[in-house]
Amino acid sequence: MKKIVILLVTAVIISSCVSKKEFVNLQSKHDQTKTELVDVKANLQKCLIKNEKESSKVFALAEQVKYLKEDKKTALKQVENLTVLTQSSSDNIKNVISQLSEKDKYINGVREAMTKKDSLNLAIKFHLTKNLTDGIQDKDIEVNVEKTVVFISISDKLLFKSGSYNVTDKAYTVLEKIAKVINNQPKMEVMIEGHTDSTPIKRNILQDNWDLSALRATSITRILQYKYGVKPERLIAAGRSQYIPLAPNDTAENKSKNRRTKIIIMPKLNQFFDLLEQDASK
Repeated sequence: MKKIVILLVTAVIISSCVSKKEFVNLQSKHDQTKTELVDVKANLQKCLIKNEKESSKVFALAEQVKYLKEDKKTALKQVENLTVLTQSSSDNIKNVISQLSEKDKYINGVREAMTKKDSLNLAIKFHLTKNLTDGIQDKDIEVNVEKTVVFISISDKLLFKSGSYNVTDKAYTVLEKIAKVINNQPKMEVMIEGHTDSTPIKRNILQDNWDLSALRATSITRILQYKYGVKPERLIAAGRSQYIPLAPNDTAENKSKNRRTKIIIMPKLNQFFDLLEQDASK
């Protein structure tokens, strides 16, 4: 019996020693597990935060995809509208090109007409200059053609005596040629302008240069009417005095330029052609 008790005590003591060791091991595992749990919770928190951020990104991307889909739909609608507009614009462009083509034809026609008219004007100027200056110094007669108007400027020394409105003998030669041109074209209108320099007139019968320029114009007008048969209803006499000078009245030469009689003939373009045909047939 005594042996049995000893054995039991020994077994309890041994058992007690083993349990304490296991306890220590379990305690160590518990502490380790607790530490791991803390780490896991920390990692879990990080994952939750990261997941929240990623969820926000996913939501933002979803919104962006939604916007892009709507934008794509709008863009497709715009493309459809642009296709319609492009077709309309293409038709408009074709119409504009057609109109421009017609305008180009018109402009080219105008240019050709202008070129023809310029050539005609040069021919008319040559014709009149040649006939009017035959036997007369060129500087005493100047012929210009602007558009369909002929300007013939004649110096006063060729037509008049100094300070007078009496016509010189040699003036009749020029006036006869001018009258012939006028009478050959009955629809022409003719203006005779008298111009003077700034030198005051010193004759009792003339008050000033207005009188002198006007009387010179009427002297030429009367000769064209009474001597050469130009119809008076076609004639206009005008005195311009000293107020439309060709050059400043500061030298004798310039004053000589300003003393002139201008004969302006205003025909139609078809009459110019007739004038050239008459000249060519001679």
